[in-house]
Amino acid sequence: MANALTNAFKNKELRKKLTFTVIILIVVRFGSQLPIPGIDTAQVTAYLKSTLGDSFNLLNSFTGGSFLQMSVFALSVTPYITSSIIMQLMTIAIPALEEMQKDGEDGRKKIAKITRYVTVVLGLIESAGMTIGFSRSGALGAEHTNFTIVTMIIALTAGAILVMWLGERITENGIGNGISIILLINIVSGMPKDFYALYNQFMKGKQIGPALIAGCVIAAVVLLTVVFVIILSDAERHIPVQYSKKVQGRKMVGGQSSHIPLKVNTAGVIPIIFASSIMQFPLIIQQLFKYESNGFMGKVLHSLSSSTWFDANHPKRSLGLLIYIVLVVIFAYFYTSITFNPLEISNNMKKQGGFVPGIRPGKPTVDYLNKILKYIIFIGAAGLTIVAVIPFFFNGVFSAQVSFGGTSIIIVVGVILETIKQIKSQLLVQNYTGFLND
Repeated sequence: MANALTNAFKNKELRKKLTFTVIILIVVRFGSQLPIPGIDTAQVTAYLKSTLGDSFNLLNSFTGGSFLQMSVFALSVTPYITSSIIMQLMTIAIPALEEMQKDGEDGRKKIAKITRYVTVVLGLIESAGMTIGFSRSGALGAEHTNFTIVTMIIALTAGAILVMWLGERITENGIGNGISIILLINIVSGMPKDFYALYNQFMKGKQIGPALIAGCVIAAVVLLTVVFVIILSDAERHIPVQYSKKVQGRKMVGGQSSHIPLKVNTAGVIPIIFASSIMQFPLIIQQLFKYESNGFMGKVLHSLSSSTWFDANHPKRSLGLLIYIVLVVIFAYFYTSITFNPLEISNNMKKQGGFVPGIRPGKPTVDYLNKILKYIIFIGAAGLTIVAVIPFFFNGVFSAQVSFGGTSIIIVVGVILETIKQIKSQLLVQNYTGFLND
């Protein structure tokens, strides 16, 4: 990684791209601190903390803290991420979009254009929903007017659109996927504050021995989690493929061996995002409708909060943890089933004269791929669950309050690995270009 970055800065073209990326990220962080005109940020922040509690932690982490501060970039990349997921799901459900996706570069450009429009609509809906909710609850103050509401809606929607545009500029003129890099920098920006909070809680004011042990434990947990995520992200199951020989003209071609790489974590971080969203929705309903915590419905909804899952005094509240794990596994299978098509892979192999050794082409190959896929999806879902639950465990047992969780760690590691691969590939292209020019 260090060598790749060093070589990238030595290359003039890549140095320009890295510099451009850094400048855009500075603009993003500046916008995350820019308050909305006419809004009492402190009052809105106090309302969010008192009403939603810890249910906004994931969203606040994705926005780099700008959601809690209710800045211009409060929505950040979340409308675009939601729009991308919706379009990915709709591509499977709507034949016209599926054909568009298969239509090469032109089709992908059309889908990207539709994704932008959906992002604008989602940003407008989310902005209007939040602003009207704040207005009715009194979070905007007694003196706010309709102009204040309109200003806030326009500012939040424009902020989401601007972040999307900045992300696309990074993709075109910078390094890697711009939206992913913005999401990465938002998550990382909140980590120093979290580590400082851990220092104050477990190390500050303690004797050297206990403080040193606490620091080593924190560092070991973070390091082991990152290593585990790297292994989970890169783990693959290779399905061997043999291509039969055939005569073309006077030459014998084919007969080569290859493999189909099936990633263990086939669904990425999507299952955790879906499961977390579903688990947070009832908590928001509880806070908005003020269900009594002593009542039956209040206890049920409270047990869904991740802060109560490892409470030794209330073991029954771990029911929420079991629901969360089941949701992660279900969404892992669901998302993989709509993004990975064994039938299509089998047909492509058959057209090219390829086959899995020991497996007949056609339906037996499809059944074999489905069987292998079921095993690795479960392993990937189990790995995702372990990473996601680690912060909840330390939060419940040791009251270690941090805004980033397993989802954030997976995103950070995945984006860094992908960006390093992008840099290495562009370095390779530059080297080939220089060789050809010589």
